[in-house]
Amino acid sequence: MNRLVAGIFWCLDHTWGPWKEKDRSVTSSRSPHGEHGDVSAGPAELRRRPRLRDQVDEYIPCILFTMAFKARALYDFQSENKEEIDIRENEELQLLNDVSLDGWLQGTNSRGQTGLFPASYVEIIQPHRSGSVQVDYPTHHTSHTDATHHGSYDDDEDDDDDWDDWDDGQSVAEEPSGSNGVPHSQAQHHYYPRPEYAHRPRPQLERQDSIASGKKGSVVGRNLNRFSSFVRSGVEAFILGDVPQFGRVSENYVVEMGPKGPQWKPNPNSFICSVEEPTKQTKFKGIKSYISYRLTPGHTNSPVYRRYKHFDWLYNRLLHKFTVISIPHLPEKQATGRFEEDFIQKRKRRLVLWMDHMTSHPVLSQYDGFQHFLTCRDEKQWKAGKRRTERDEMVGASFLLTLQIPTEHQDLQDVEERVDTFKAFSKKMDESVLQLTSVVSELARKHLGGFRKEFQKLGGALQSLSHSFQLDPPFASEPLIGAISHTGRTYELVGEMFAEQPKNDQFRFLDTLSLYQGLLSNFPDIIHLQKGAFAKVKDSQRMSDEGKMEQEEADGIRKRCRVVGFALQAEINHFHERRLQDFKLTIQHYLKEQIMFYRRVSQELEKTLKMYDNL
Repeated sequence: MNRLVAGIFWCLDHTWGPWKEKDRSVTSSRSPHGEHGDVSAGPAELRRRPRLRDQVDEYIPCILFTMAFKARALYDFQSENKEEIDIRENEELQLLNDVSLDGWLQGTNSRGQTGLFPASYVEIIQPHRSGSVQVDYPTHHTSHTDATHHGSYDDDEDDDDDWDDWDDGQSVAEEPSGSNGVPHSQAQHHYYPRPEYAHRPRPQLERQDSIASGKKGSVVGRNLNRFSSFVRSGVEAFILGDVPQFGRVSENYVVEMGPKGPQWKPNPNSFICSVEEPTKQTKFKGIKSYISYRLTPGHTNSPVYRRYKHFDWLYNRLLHKFTVISIPHLPEKQATGRFEEDFIQKRKRRLVLWMDHMTSHPVLSQYDGFQHFLTCRDEKQWKAGKRRTERDEMVGASFLLTLQIPTEHQDLQDVEERVDTFKAFSKKMDESVLQLTSVVSELARKHLGGFRKEFQKLGGALQSLSHSFQLDPPFASEPLIGAISHTGRTYELVGEMFAEQPKNDQFRFLDTLSLYQGLLSNFPDIIHLQKGAFAKVKDSQRMSDEGKMEQEEADGIRKRCRVVGFALQAEINHFHERRLQDFKLTIQHYLKEQIMFYRRVSQELEKTLKMYDNL
């Protein structure tokens, strides 16, 4: 019943809200006697508002359909905060709403507990609906769903703290007054790593096919699925020659032939960028708080301060522009505890990896928007550069016009086989990364909880034994009692050492695995673009052979398919190059830290053992 009432108020809020906004706009834009002295103008506008009863009748199907949503848990999830709930594999859950909030759903488990759980850990069970019954959803309900899904919640600051709102003066984070980071007096809480199966989706891009451009389209049949990434990205329009050509293209990215095939031409001005000193800052006299990060690019050596929302803005511009490049995902958002030390350090580590991948990419590192993000310190210049980046026309399919590819001939059949090989590889690697993430996460949980607890129990039992030896003084042996007591304290110390160790090795391992989950999750859509391009080439050649298309037009389609093919192969080669380097360094670091850890444990045990030598 509570969920039903909540659903009713939710729907009424999204029905009544736009009318309330309308009322405010009417009353604020008119004089007391109407816009032109008409006394009835304002009230007449208000009288157009439908009756509340009519709105409730209209939304009853919405309420019943919303509250009918159920989900089934795919994995076990253990809550870490009071706002979250535990879910068990195959457990049926009741959802308050099927719209996730930055990857979190709210619902009730089979034990009657209501709270948050990861959307990626469950699958939504669509309710059975009769084919003769249709439910129409009002437009504003749909737009609310889209706005929520695409990130209307920022865990670093309030969502209404937007770029162009009343807080525009804070678009560049201020330099901290001190060099210290987040106060250590804040309550600390361990954030156990867990498998991160969900990543933020690539945003829908504007259509750039012949319908959008107003040009006459190719005679090659178009994809019937207008929601596929091949269509939405505009690559279909590019392949068919329907993307407008620009007279002068200032950008130029080069694909060249390397020892392992096509590769991006290296950035001649390569650089690195550090991410340091996450610092809690406030504004509006402490009403709002946020975390700023100091970024120091190596090619300027001049620090700038950025907030998470600045990273988020840049990330979305990257997704919008670079259609055939796998953009590394930003660290995930979190519903609660965003100012606690463990979470801040986790986000910092992952931003360091994100920045490392950005600066090492030959194309992304040269992007003007990225350079503006890293180097701009002046408020006015920041706003101007931000607007310039958002007005960039060479995005999506138009980005392909900026590519310069080699003149070497490549058989499209060979390219298709190469792409199929990588597709099988990436699928298997993705499965392996998920499995390894689960194993390492569970090991970290045991270090933080189970292992520490067991060693503490062992240490406590040994100390209890030493105390019992003191009860019969004539037969007591003080040296032995002291040694046993020290052994107990040693094992308690070992338990604490186990609990601290994940910060040194397992967390970093999980950071790398999380990054590659995101990179791998991008490739199915990118590969789909190439597959769609191959299909258009085959269709055009068939139509040319049948005399239904000029050979010149078919050759143009093949030529543009080569652009997509070279770009994808260059991206695949860059991915492999980074993969080899990253996993070598990550596993090396893990092994070194494990060796040092067990050496420290051995040293403590050896010191304790020596206490028994002279008894």
